[in-house]
Amino acid sequence: MRTPLRDFLRTETGSAAVLLAAAVAALVWANLGPGTYEEFWRTVLAVRVGSTGVSLELRAWVNSGLMTLFFFVVGLEARREFDMGELRERKRVALPLLAGLSGMIVPVAVYLAFNAGHTSAHGWGAAMSTDTAFALGMLAVFGTRLPRGLRTFILTVAVVDDFAALGVIAVAYSGRINVLALVVALATFGVILLVRALRLRHGVVYGLLAVVVWVALLESGVDPVVTGLAMGLLTYAYPAARSDLERASGLFRLFREQPTPELERSARIGLASAISPNARLQRMYHPWTSYVIVPVFALANAGIPVSGAQLADAFGSPVTLGILFAYLLGKPVGILGAALLTTRLSRGRLRPPVGWGATAAGGTIAGVGFTVSLLIATLAFHGDQLAEAKIGILSAVLCSFAATWLVTRVIGTLPRRPRISALLGTAEPIVDLSTPVDPDRDHVRGPRDAPVTVVEYGDFECPYCGLAEPVIRELLADFGDVRYVWRHLPLNDVHPNAQLAAEAAEAAAAQDGYWEMHDLLLRHQGDLLLADLLRYAETGALDTDRFHRDLRAHAGADRVAEDVETADVSGVSGTPTFFVNGRRHHGAYDIEGLSAAVRAARARSALTEPS
Repeated sequence: MRTPLRDFLRTETGSAAVLLAAAVAALVWANLGPGTYEEFWRTVLAVRVGSTGVSLELRAWVNSGLMTLFFFVVGLEARREFDMGELRERKRVALPLLAGLSGMIVPVAVYLAFNAGHTSAHGWGAAMSTDTAFALGMLAVFGTRLPRGLRTFILTVAVVDDFAALGVIAVAYSGRINVLALVVALATFGVILLVRALRLRHGVVYGLLAVVVWVALLESGVDPVVTGLAMGLLTYAYPAARSDLERASGLFRLFREQPTPELERSARIGLASAISPNARLQRMYHPWTSYVIVPVFALANAGIPVSGAQLADAFGSPVTLGILFAYLLGKPVGILGAALLTTRLSRGRLRPPVGWGATAAGGTIAGVGFTVSLLIATLAFHGDQLAEAKIGILSAVLCSFAATWLVTRVIGTLPRRPRISALLGTAEPIVDLSTPVDPDRDHVRGPRDAPVTVVEYGDFECPYCGLAEPVIRELLADFGDVRYVWRHLPLNDVHPNAQLAAEAAEAAAAQDGYWEMHDLLLRHQGDLLLADLLRYAETGALDTDRFHRDLRAHAGADRVAEDVETADVSGVSGTPTFFVNGRRHHGAYDIEGLSAAVRAARARSALTEPS
């Protein structure tokens, strides 16, 4: 019941503590043993094949090598959002794109204002990029005070931010360009596009070609980390289709009957092909980038000797002040200003997915610049200026946290209705449920005119649907203004009795006994044979002869097929799947998760009601 986005957010927020610990460790190491710190990270490591190879310092291997995988994961998530997430409605791309760009341009302008006329002006790139891991980690800290929709908005802005920052690295902070090596890199990337167009699914091929691109870019003078982002953006994301899942289960049954190596390989390939490459690669690489690569990057770059005199000099330096105020003021002004201007010029057609108070908090959170900022700082500065830049970057992390705390405190002091408006806003959410609820057709439990509707696609033989049933009962008992709808999705390939059970529920509905039968079926999921169904009809005081005739004639099959068709159109392939006011619920289906979704939907619904 977890989605790639939730997994991504959970991994990033969880790794923020590891990242912070690595940064602190780097500072301690650099101050207790400054000579050993620099000596270690300047150790040269060479990788050679015959007479050719790559020779770099350890810090360069981390910054240009390991960080390529970090940006690969960022590209994967951007592609997933574009294919399946908030950005699948293309008009929604415009606002985070503009907010992300403005959230870089304004900080750069602030930095240049502090450094005009100084040689440090060329380091403007260190004052513009948001750290995704730290930003989402801060969101976890303020999670109870800010709406969940802000996470997706900040993530999208951060992806735009990262993409633009890598472009800046490639153009402004790369060495002398070797044209021949650059042509080789572009030609190899063209081969990757051709292989992708041919839908070749062998990851080794893509990996080898990506390595060639990386080495060629390194030789060309362009920072090769752009390879990771480009490869991530090329990787398809799509939901698991029910037909692919049915084919995979069929292959597994064949292997179960005849466990031969050939059938094992077929089953493995069938299972893998049901899941998008994007999801598989995120699952594989994201924990490594979050818990190993980014913390190692912090360990390699955050260490600076700090003394009272050095801090005093730094906070009188235009480099430190420029970076600090670029993040503390430039980021929130750029993001919030772009959102306000876009909303006004579009006459409200384009607006943030959350309220203006939450958008302001998102702007202060985006003022956390660390990973990419440090990366650019190491390319742009040397000596004392690099130390001053690092102090500015680390100070911006602390000040951004304090500014976000202040914004959330101000929002918390507002009366209830203005507070809800400031947090949730009035933007129309994406509706995932393709077929709206029709009280005259759908099976509804609860008030017909309730402000919140929970739709479940379920299978009477699915054990997870059975586990969800008491949760739904508790939910309806806790919230008197919620209506609940069950739609059929029998998974016939794994539950042989599910289809007949669904038709039995429809046969009971013809005698106004739907919900009684629904409850009996979920209480007795292991006993759904015909004789069992007839016994349940007697228990429910139905006309058993009519019930039996309807079952034999499959009178409810068309109705079940209609529900299955609506599930397919809505991208539902498993059970149970919940929708709350038309929005797919991706969280856990325990009472806490569903209650939180209901409360959010109810609060958003209240904004459209008269005061």
